[in-house]
Amino acid sequence: MNTYDLYRLLKDELKNGSSDLVTRRSGQIIRERIERDIQQEGERTVIALDFSAIGIIDYSCADEIIAKLISRLLSGEYGDRYIILTGLNENQKENIEVALERKDLAVMAETRDGERLLLGNLNNYLKETLAFIEENRRVTAKEFSDAMKLEANTSGTRLLNLHKKRLVKRADESREGVRVWVYERL
Repeated sequence: MNTYDLYRLLKDELKNGSSDLVTRRSGQIIRERIERDIQQEGERTVIALDFSAIGIIDYSCADEIIAKLISRLLSGEYGDRYIILTGLNENQKENIEVALERKDLAVMAETRDGERLLLGNLNNYLKETLAFIEENRRVTAKEFSDAMKLEANTSGTRLLNLHKKRLVKRADESREGVRVWVYERL
């Protein structure tokens, strides 16, 4: 996992002495910097956007940075990469969640006290699947199917949908001479 310290990016790009992420224009400058940096990352890299040293993030900045990054991530603009938010406080979490919900997006996050959670919108059955992966860390479709008593195609579809939403990673492994997809938490 590669961590991007948003406070450092804010200081580098805006040089205004603030620790707050406010205004759409500021958000655009920070997002463009993150996008340039993401292009340098290797495939399958998890990028943690660290909010620990940030004060507030208003809705317009959350929309410009987070919602647009996630939307572009899902469209494939960043290749096989993943984004997680870390170091969030309650205020930041709320404003980011509103920006994501309005665009029907979701992202994994971690609060300052280490609690992992999902921000944004996700169907209940996918939330259940994601919770299973979070708890077990790594799972195959067969393992998930057996544990949840689901049809094989149902479990495979759920896992694939979480991967397409970039909420879990997927690796191709050989087990007993058979190739299987393994889904793992970010």
